[in-house]
Amino acid sequence: MVEHARTMPDSNSFVTRELYEFDPEWTELYLKAASNPWKNGILSVKTIELICVGLNAACTNMQEASTRRHIRAALHAGATKEEILMVLKMGSVMSIHSMSLGAPMLLEEAKDARLTPSPKSASTPACDKMRQIGQWNSAWDPFFNLDPLWTDQFMQSGIGIYSAGLMTPKLIELLSIAFDASITHMYAPGTRRHIRAALKAGATIEEVMEVLKVCVSFGMEACSLGAQILAEEQ
Repeated sequence: MVEHARTMPDSNSFVTRELYEFDPEWTELYLKAASNPWKNGILSVKTIELICVGLNAACTNMQEASTRRHIRAALHAGATKEEILMVLKMGSVMSIHSMSLGAPMLLEEAKDARLTPSPKSASTPACDKMRQIGQWNSAWDPFFNLDPLWTDQFMQSGIGIYSAGLMTPKLIELLSIAFDASITHMYAPGTRRHIRAALKAGATIEEVMEVLKVCVSFGMEACSLGAQILAEEQ
């Protein structure tokens, strides 16, 4: 078990014993900011811990020890297995941003090289449904045009996550902000889109700000990990 610094909630310490012993003064200063979202009551601890599960388990990070710690804390705060599993699925399907980034570039470079993609047609019921309910993202058009069958297969896996009714639209958007704004991802188009959707779903400016603050708190994981290695190697 990781030992906890004095100022962090026992269920959620980013801080290893080694870091605290190396520089307790700096650690305490950092923790004043890092622990702030857990103390001010703007977001529930359960929501914060679900965000932290997502930040640590996302395909852009995949940190085993901290994912385990925050899953334990989320369960302790009242999250269900199904809610945590939904967060894990969300952290998986965010990999679609590789396509959002790369497919437009592929089309642009192919045009410059005077290459034309082969036309493809396929039945796309999942994509059609997402358009009908207003959930289609125009950033997906480039890779849909390049491979509609694959796009529909991927979207079929995503529809089930977001239509399960396990979480409110507001919570889904707050989690999505964290995924896209996380320091390991920093996907600006998605962050803006989900902030807009969160506000539309009833989130306050303060609640969105807390999500961003939790993303910043995640930075302590890097120093704690490095301090453990430093202690072993010195």
